[in-house]
Amino acid sequence: MTPLQSGGHLRIFAVNRRLPPLHLSEARLSTLTVSPRTAAHTRVALAVVLTCQIMIALDSTIVTIALPRIQQDIGFSATGLSWVMNAYLLTFGGLLLLGGRAGDILGRRRVFVAGVLVFTAGSFYGGLATAGWGLLAARAVQGVGAAVAGPSILALIATTFTEGAARNRAIALYSAVTGAGGSIGLIAGGLLTNSVSWRWVFFVNVPIGLLVAAVAPRFVTEPDRHPGRFDLAGAATVTGGMVCLVYALVTAGDSGWRQAAPALAAAAVLLAAFVAIETRARQPIMPLRLLARRPRAAAYLGELLLSAGMFGFFFLMTQYVQVVLRLDPLAAGFAFLPMALTQFSVVRVVPRLLPRLGTRKIVVTGILVILAGMLWLTRVSPDTGYLGGVLGPMLLLGLGAGLSIMPLNMTILSGVDPQDSGAASGLAQTMVWAGGALGSAVLVSVFGTAMHHGTLVDGMAASFAGAAVFAAMALAAVLTIRS
Repeated sequence: MTPLQSGGHLRIFAVNRRLPPLHLSEARLSTLTVSPRTAAHTRVALAVVLTCQIMIALDSTIVTIALPRIQQDIGFSATGLSWVMNAYLLTFGGLLLLGGRAGDILGRRRVFVAGVLVFTAGSFYGGLATAGWGLLAARAVQGVGAAVAGPSILALIATTFTEGAARNRAIALYSAVTGAGGSIGLIAGGLLTNSVSWRWVFFVNVPIGLLVAAVAPRFVTEPDRHPGRFDLAGAATVTGGMVCLVYALVTAGDSGWRQAAPALAAAAVLLAAFVAIETRARQPIMPLRLLARRPRAAAYLGELLLSAGMFGFFFLMTQYVQVVLRLDPLAAGFAFLPMALTQFSVVRVVPRLLPRLGTRKIVVTGILVILAGMLWLTRVSPDTGYLGGVLGPMLLLGLGAGLSIMPLNMTILSGVDPQDSGAASGLAQTMVWAGGALGSAVLVSVFGTAMHHGTLVDGMAASFAGAAVFAAMALAAVLTIRS
């Protein structure tokens, strides 16, 4: 047969002249091959959504290094300073499910761009803040923007790439920037704080956010919308429940579990009411069918528990390298670089390993490596140096996270109906951030109790043992995932 391109259609003439020519539209032709223009657009679209994910991931740690300078300039108390982080966690963790469902109903690209603009506005006003209340309000606005934009990132990846090698590579990059973002944020925060001002940990988001919002409508395809009504009762109970839960967890980390008990009880009541509402809702904000498949439910639980251990590790190790090893903010940030580079390198290889080894073997291996790294850290002492006792565990944690995060995200998205991809992505991010708040609260409590009966390093060693327990629980959860 001899193909000729004419008039926007491909005309295929058969050798047998009696057969009519076959017309294939350009849309149908795209199922046979991908034009360079389409491939280029897809790559740019992936770069756009991943840039937003980098901003969100960096913001979880980039401010941490700057906290001492913020306290000096604005005059926060020690307790008030913790709310610079907590204000972000409360709004982000509380609104993720609502943000995910909003993308399904209103349009994921539209919601994504709106979230980026809100996040950018919060960053701008955070950099200008001169009073404590203003900075906390800006951090809350950043959290709202991240909760609106964040779930659409993974959902847009799921709808842009069909299941298979292309989606696996895209999810690998997403997992790489998510996992390495925390470490890179520490480096960037130290660099900006030391060389310019702490205000630039906020201002740096402004040009990036504006660029993403400007480019996204041109290159990111808007998936089909799934019109419907918002599950207002479900949205109210899950948002209230998540806010109460995160508040209880951060209060427990600051003041103890007794002070957190009322908020924890309120969270339990609201979340129980949410589950009851979702079983009867016609268009639930979180379809419970997402948890019907055991592998997906196990992957959600695995992400929750792994995040608990890893967030606790970042909180404690940041203090260890500055207080015990006496590194300045910039050097403390660079101390995490080997972990970030290892994770980023490993996650790029995982898509090639999946067809050979299967999801279960890779995830289990990754969590076992994380568990080994946490157990190694329980041996820290006042005489432990960076090269002798910190670098090795960091390399193991980077290796383990690189092996486990991407397959867990892939398991969560596998087989999800397009109309539920935003909700599935929102729930995945909810597990990550709720797990982070849970781990930080529990491990800080362990740290305080152990330090009360010993030294600072004793408290850190006990907390790393607690992080190892979270890793062991995650291992038990993911053993039910089929390859």
